[in-house]
Amino acid sequence: SGPVAEGCVGGGTAMRAFDFKAGIGTASRIVPCADARYTAGVIVQSNFGRRDQLRIDGVPVGREILDRMPERGGPRKDKSMLVVVATDAPLIPVQLQRLCKRVSMGLSRTGAISSHGSGDLFIAFSTGNRVVLDQSVDAYALNNRWISHLHQAVIEATEEAILNSLTMAHSMTGRDGNTYHALPLDRLVQIMQAHGRIE
Repeated sequence: SGPVAEGCVGGGTAMRAFDFKAGIGTASRIVPCADARYTAGVIVQSNFGRRDQLRIDGVPVGREILDRMPERGGPRKDKSMLVVVATDAPLIPVQLQRLCKRVSMGLSRTGAISSHGSGDLFIAFSTGNRVVLDQSVDAYALNNRWISHLHQAVIEATEEAILNSLTMAHSMTGRDGNTYHALPLDRLVQIMQAHGRIE
């Protein structure tokens, strides 16, 4: 219960994205479907991207912050993005696979391209049907006429979770002097103001 720790915590401690320090991020959406309301939640472990790719609300933020680049004591290694999608909507496996595909769209909204060598892994699960081992049960599935609402929720929540993983992280220095700097939030605000995204 309560808020989920984000940024440089758990498996996110050593993660970086767009050449900034990153880590764990999460976001969710409430999704109205006919007479029901479901939740779609996303948690990410952000570890991908080059600086010049970073976009926030369409603004090329990474191209405007050219300093605060990583300081490495060793060779650059390939990175991998991990995403878990959870929902209480009653979905069957093929519908969950469709949610996993929408994760890539959320990634692309931040500028990610899933480069060669990237081991991006996405998984989705539903708590909408309760199954008891060794017992037959009736499983229900959300009518596909409503699934586009969940698609949008996953895309939006994935994008937001990635941005949360960046904005909640702090600069860190690790083994061999490897240093990753946090996204400077004051400069981010200035950039977004200059592009008319915030007042």
